[in-house]
Amino acid sequence: MFKKLLSSLSRTTPASTPAPATAGPVAATVQAPAPVRTGVLDLTKKAAFSLSKNGLDGQRAAVYLVLDRSGSMRRFYKDGTMQYLGERALGLSRALDDDGKVPVMFFSTDLDGTTVLELGNHTGRVNEVHAQLGHMGRTRYTRAISAVIEHYQNSGSTDPAFVLFQTDGSPDQDDRQDTEDLLTAAKELPMFWSFVGFGDNVAFLRTVDQLPGIDNTGFFHVPDPHRVSDVALYDGITQQFGPYLTAARTAGVLR
Repeated sequence: MFKKLLSSLSRTTPASTPAPATAGPVAATVQAPAPVRTGVLDLTKKAAFSLSKNGLDGQRAAVYLVLDRSGSMRRFYKDGTMQYLGERALGLSRALDDDGKVPVMFFSTDLDGTTVLELGNHTGRVNEVHAQLGHMGRTRYTRAISAVIEHYQNSGSTDPAFVLFQTDGSPDQDDRQDTEDLLTAAKELPMFWSFVGFGDNVAFLRTVDQLPGIDNTGFFHVPDPHRVSDVALYDGITQQFGPYLTAARTAGVLR
C-alpha cells in the first residue's frame, strides 16, 4: 500500500528532484530574531533536558527538518527566525542523532531544495540556501513528506526518524487528502512527524494530529515564533514522541 501510494503521488505531482544547494552569497541582510541567540552546544543541553523530562534519555533518532518557503514565510527568513529554527533542530540532532547531521527540505509549491546542517557548516546556512532557491510559491506538503520518506528509507538507519515539519499555513485544498493519505500510509514506517505551526492558520495541522491508527504525528502551535523560548519549543515538539515510540513498538513497527 505504502509504495503504491508514494509512486502514485510522484506521478500526479510532477517535480524535478533538486540537487543539494551549495554555498553561495546571501542575497539579503539577515537580522537576528527576537529570541536571545544561544550557541548550538547550549541548545543541545536544552534539547537533552527536554528529552529527559519526557522520559527519552538515551533515545536515538534520525532528525530531519522541513521548512516552509511559501510566500507568507518571507518575513521569517528575512528576520533570521528560520536560521535560528535550523540551529534549534541541530541542537536536537546532537542530543538524539549519532551523526549530529540534519537533512533539511525546503518546500513551497514543490520541493524547492535540500541541504544538510552540521556543526561545521550551520552558521547562516538556512538563509544562504533559501536565498539561492528563488521564487517562493504556494503551500503543498506532499512533495516534502515524500522526499523525507525516500531519504530515510535509503539511509539504512535502524533508528526511528524524528521529522520537525514547520509551516505557517494549511496546504492547498487539492493537496490535503494526499497529505492525509501519505501520513496514514507512513504509519507502517518508524517515523514520527512533529508539526510546528506558526501563526493562526493551523486547522489542518490539528486534523493531521488526529489521524486514525498509530499516532505518528504531533502538533505544537507557535502563534508568534519570536516569543517561544528554546525550552518551550523543545518541550512542545518532543512531548508526543515517547508515546509514539511505545505505540510503534507495541504494533511491531519499531523494535
